[in-house]
Amino acid sequence: MQGQTVSLAGRIMSKRIMGKASFCNIQDLKGNIQSYVARDSIGEEPYAEFKKYDVGDIVGIEGEVFKTKTGETSIHAVRITLLSKSLQILPEKYHGLVNTDLRYRQRYTDLIMNEEVRDTFIKRSKVISAIRRYLDSQGFMEVETPMLVSNAGGAAARPFETHFNALDEDLKLRISLELYLKRLIVGGLERVYEIGRVFRNEGLDTRHNPEFTLMELYQAYTDYNGMMDLTENLYRYVAKEVLGTTTITYRGTEMDLSKPFERITMVDAVRKYAGVDFTEIHSLEEARAIAKEKGVAYEERHKKGDILNLFFEEFVEEHLIQPTFLMDHPVEISPLTKRKPDNPEYVER
Repeated sequence: MQGQTVSLAGRIMSKRIMGKASFCNIQDLKGNIQSYVARDSIGEEPYAEFKKYDVGDIVGIEGEVFKTKTGETSIHAVRITLLSKSLQILPEKYHGLVNTDLRYRQRYTDLIMNEEVRDTFIKRSKVISAIRRYLDSQGFMEVETPMLVSNAGGAAARPFETHFNALDEDLKLRISLELYLKRLIVGGLERVYEIGRVFRNEGLDTRHNPEFTLMELYQAYTDYNGMMDLTENLYRYVAKEVLGTTTITYRGTEMDLSKPFERITMVDAVRKYAGVDFTEIHSLEEARAIAKEKGVAYEERHKKGDILNLFFEEFVEEHLIQPTFLMDHPVEISPLTKRKPDNPEYVER
């Protein structure tokens, strides 16, 4: 690339004016590059104009690629053009944009100042594309279902409400994708999925938004083993497509998605990590007694299956770091789920 003539457009992120020659750092979607701007190369008047440019201005640069004495790839500018003037001052470069409230209210500024945030936006787009490619290859059909509904959906959240003037009818914004997708399965579309916006009229913080993107898929003629296979292969495919590897690091822990995901029942998990075997507990009284013994707080309304779930939350969750399918939940916490034919206390979830 050295010696090649290039042209690019980007935002000035920093400037160093040094008499007859200056350096500036230009940022575009692909990253940052240094540009050497000399009066003798671009002309006296353009150089005088360049010295007035501000950090945040968007410019076009043409020039030849070279390496500085320190080995940094740079552009020796022969032409520089102001494309768009920045009327607002960017945050100070060494500390970036750190105010959490400001970052979420001004995502565009966060994108300019924080490379990690920009990388996340790009990866998210690639993840969605990879999910679509994988599901399409598995015979799934992408569909769009109504957002304005009389029944908000299959989840237990407070909906946004609005009024439809043409029918003089109150409607809600959907809170899940479930019900219409299931109707499509009933109608004979055997594999369907939707990636769509849902709306929940509840809390707001950096992890909860009143509208967000949800994906649901439904498949006929399979069971939860088939869905686990599909999900495991989906994660593996997306990681390979987006990152080029199935080995990822999450919060300091390395995970190899090429290895089979662990599949463990809730009863086995509680036996493994809490030392309590719920196959030997046959009554609610016995479950309450072992909960008191182990210091697990329960409410009067809780049944045996609820107490099993409390044990899971207390003793098991923190240990499940690697990708894991938790199977066979108690029926008490699993409404509308198929019971296990050989043990109806638990469901195929």
